Amino acid sequence: MNIRNLLARMSFRTGVIILSLCIPCYIISFAQIALPVSAGIKSVLWVMFFGMAKTFQYGGLTILGAEGITKLKQFFTRINH
Repeated sequence: MNIRNLLARMSFRTGVIILSLCIPCYIISFAQIALPVSAGIKSVLWVMFFGMAKTFQYGGLTILGAEGITKLKQFFTRINH
């Protein structure tokens, strides 16, 4: 069994949770630039958190699939109107 099939079997709610985890990782990946540490450590932290953000993003999108993305768009459209 490959990872894509494993992720696709997870629930819509799990997909939304995993997809939302990318937001704090993106924030941390750029906010750590303000830390008073060396440039090498900043680079490592940026790569680590940005990579985690992308992993959560693509993992969440794989779990949701095309139908889940449509559900999310409809949800946000209802909220904005």
